[in-house]
Amino acid sequence: MKNLTKEILTVIKKRPANSHKGNYGRVVTVGGTQQYGGAILMSTSAAVHAGAGLVTCATAPENLTALHSLVPEAMFVDFTDEKTVNSVLLGANAIVVGPGLGTDKTSLSIVKNVFANVKPEQYLIIDGSAITLLSQENSLQEALPNAHIIFTPHEMEWQRLSGIKIAKQTEENNRQIQEKLNATVVLKKHHTEIYAPGAETVHLPIGGPYMSTGGMGDTLTGIIAGFMGQFANQDPQKALAAALYTHSAIADELAENSYVVLPTDIIGQLQEFMKKQVR
Repeated sequence: MKNLTKEILTVIKKRPANSHKGNYGRVVTVGGTQQYGGAILMSTSAAVHAGAGLVTCATAPENLTALHSLVPEAMFVDFTDEKTVNSVLLGANAIVVGPGLGTDKTSLSIVKNVFANVKPEQYLIIDGSAITLLSQENSLQEALPNAHIIFTPHEMEWQRLSGIKIAKQTEENNRQIQEKLNATVVLKKHHTEIYAPGAETVHLPIGGPYMSTGGMGDTLTGIIAGFMGQFANQDPQKALAAALYTHSAIADELAENSYVVLPTDIIGQLQEFMKKQVR
């Protein structure tokens, strides 16, 4: 198992003078019921602040006002409007599905629609409720698309999806299921591990208990999406690892003066942190 170091942040590059928003990735985030809208709002905001060129949030209409208040840079789509959702999915580089989505019939239909419209060259980040739905619905497992899939479960979600009890989630056992899934698995824990096809397991040695706050994982998925949209053309696995390192490194810095670090605190520091890497 290889430890991730700050050297991975060299993935973050200075932007050339001749640039436009289309150069930095199109991200679509899908999730957020009326009850759990905060999750997708944080994921969307994180993608924007991480530098994604264009971000569209497909969520419940009840979240529109909050979305435009929090992150007016993002566009809105009603996540039950399949025709419009499919049109924005078509042009995406990275897609997030699951934060705050819930697990009812409407949620299942939304995930199935996303899976049916993902293309092989796209990065699909499956998180939260979408992981739970996958663990419950055999038909959804069979519908997993041919794409660059990244699962981002915490340990209990991984238990549901993999069938491995938390106490038995060893590197060997986790790797066996990851290979069956033929996808990358970001196992969120103390400390997070990355299992990628054909690559050595990566261990994130930073981060701490001050990150134990609701929405922390949703924020990570947004950063991952933003980084995959911008930097995956260099090296996808390094772009993913850099997103994880960035997320925890900012938290470590904030924890020097804070008992607890909020996900929105991390989002607020993303731009400055990334700027420091290219000076």
